[in-house]
Amino acid sequence: MLDIETVRSHPQRVKEAVRAKYAGSPDEIDDLLDRVDELLEVDEARRSHITEMQEKQSRQNDLSSEIGKLKREGKDDEAEKRIEQTSELKEEIDALNEKVEAAETRQRELLLALPNIPHSSVPVGATEEDNEIEETVGDKPSFDSEPHPHWELTDQHDLVDFERGAKVTGSGFPFYTGRGARLQRALLNFFLDRARDRGYQEMQAPLFVNPESAEGTGQLPDKEGLMYKIKESSPEDVEDEITNRLLKREESPNGEAEVRREVRSMINDLMEGDFYPIPTAEVPLTNFHRDEIIDGDDLPLKYCGYTPCWRREAGSYGADVRGLNRLHQFDKVELVHIVHPDESYRALDTLLRDAESALEALGLPYRRLLMCTGDMGFTQAFKYDLEVWSAGQERWLEVSSISNFEAFQARRMQIRYRPEPEAKPRLVHTLNGSGLAFPRILAALLENNQQPDGTIELPDVLHSYTGFAQIE
Repeated sequence: MLDIETVRSHPQRVKEAVRAKYAGSPDEIDDLLDRVDELLEVDEARRSHITEMQEKQSRQNDLSSEIGKLKREGKDDEAEKRIEQTSELKEEIDALNEKVEAAETRQRELLLALPNIPHSSVPVGATEEDNEIEETVGDKPSFDSEPHPHWELTDQHDLVDFERGAKVTGSGFPFYTGRGARLQRALLNFFLDRARDRGYQEMQAPLFVNPESAEGTGQLPDKEGLMYKIKESSPEDVEDEITNRLLKREESPNGEAEVRREVRSMINDLMEGDFYPIPTAEVPLTNFHRDEIIDGDDLPLKYCGYTPCWRREAGSYGADVRGLNRLHQFDKVELVHIVHPDESYRALDTLLRDAESALEALGLPYRRLLMCTGDMGFTQAFKYDLEVWSAGQERWLEVSSISNFEAFQARRMQIRYRPEPEAKPRLVHTLNGSGLAFPRILAALLENNQQPDGTIELPDVLHSYTGFAQIE
C-alpha cells in the first residue's frame, strides 16, 4: 500500500506509476486515475473534518471549565446554558467523527486499489515482449532425434497420472506416482537444505490464511480471482437467506433478469468464506510478523518454507497448460527476506543468487528477465523472472519470480522495526522469491536429460535424495 503522504505530495508520480503498470489496459488506467483524484478529495475532506472536530473539542473543553467556575460562583442559569451548548457540541463532534471514520474507510479502500510505484530502473512496457533478457546461463542440450515433451515421458515411465487426478479432483490436480513422487520429495529436501545452508530459517507454515493476511501481501483485492475460497455456508443456509431477502424486497420493475442478477450477487456474498488456501507460501511467511515491531538488531530475517500452493489460473488454456506447465495445485519452496530499507536492493541480489544457484546445481539452462512495468505485477517495485529451457517443448518456462516490494507490503501489514531502543518505529522492506517451484523444474529435468535409449539421467546433486541416478 502506498503512503497517503506520497499520494498527497506526488500525485503525478502516482499517476505515472498507474499508467506504467497498466500500459496495456486503458480502461483500467482511467478507472485508477479517477481513484487517485477521489483519494485526494477524500483525504482533503478527512483532514478538514478532523480540524473542525478538534476545534469543537477545544471549545467543548473550554465550556466544561466555564461550567465548573459558574457553578462555584452560584450562576446556575448561565452554567445550564453552557451545558446545553456542550450537548450540542457533542452531537456535532459525534457527527464529524462518523464522517472522519467513513473517510478513513474509503481512503484505505482507495489506497488498496493503487499499485506499487516501480523502481526508476524498471523498463516501461505493456507486455512480456517488453521484458529485458539480462543474461542466459548454460547451454541448451542437443539431441540426435526430436526430444519428447515431459507429458509423454511421465506417461512412459509412470511418474505422473493426470487422468486419475482429473477424475478424483479435476484438471490441474495430478497424482505423482512411484519414482515421480520420490523425485518430488527429493526436490523438496534439496531446495530446503540449500536454503538452510544459505542462512534461511526453515518454517512449516499454515496452508490456509484469513483475508487480513491475503490483503497484507497484496493478493487481496488485486488477485482475488486467482485464489480458491473455503465456502462455509451450506446450500440450505444460502437458500434460506436468499428467500428471506427476496420476500422482504419490493417487486422488481425489471423482472426476471434483475432478480437473477440480485440472486447471483447474494450467492457470491453468502458463499464467501473466511479462509483462502494459499497461492504461495509468501502469504503466511511474510504475515508471520504482521502488526509487530522488530528489534533493528534482529534484521535481516530470512525464512524459507515448503508448501503446496493452490491457484485457480482462470482463463489459461492451450499448450501453456499441458502437462505440468500450469497446475491448480503445485509444490514450491519460498524464500522471504525482511530487511532494513537501506539494504533491500542488496538483499534482492542475494535472493536472486540463491535461486539461480539452485538452477545451476541442477544443471538446467536458464535465463534472467528484468520485468517491465506492465508485466511485473501489482505489488512489486522491482522484479526478476527466472526461466528454464524446456527441450521437449522448445521454449522457456518460468520457475521463479524474485521481487522487491520495498515498503508496500510492510505498510499493509504494519511490519516495523525500531532502529534504537527509544526511536520511532519505521517500516521494513520485504522481498520474496521462489526457490523453486517444482512442476516446471521437473518438466525441464525430464525433457533435458532424456537419453536415446529412453532412460532419463538425473543430476548428481539429486542422487542422494532420490536413491536412484536414472529413471528407466
